[in-house]
Amino acid sequence: MRGRVLRRPRRKRRFKMVSKQLTVTNSQGFHMRPATVFVNAVSKYKSNITIKFNGNDVNAKSLMNLIAACIKFGSNIEVVAEGEDEEAALAEAVQLIEAGLGEE
Repeated sequence: MRGRVLRRPRRKRRFKMVSKQLTVTNSQGFHMRPATVFVNAVSKYKSNITIKFNGNDVNAKSLMNLIAACIKFGSNIEVVAEGEDEEAALAEAVQLIEAGLGEE
């Protein structure tokens, strides 16, 4: 009988997931130009970034999904980041939305 090497299963890293409730202040909401700015900014992060709006979870790194969500001025959203750089990803997403997505 051959000897077997027992290996411990790899532990998955657990991230705490961070989120923040926001109101969209851009007068046009997430239309093509501000959505592109937002997607380009958050796509550099490894974390999963989601926008919760009207009971739906929208992938914030997908331009088409973000535009299809029809997020308008005054909409209440929740930005959620989960992953190894979640704090920085959330901070940049929040800063962009609070600054009007570069259009005000």
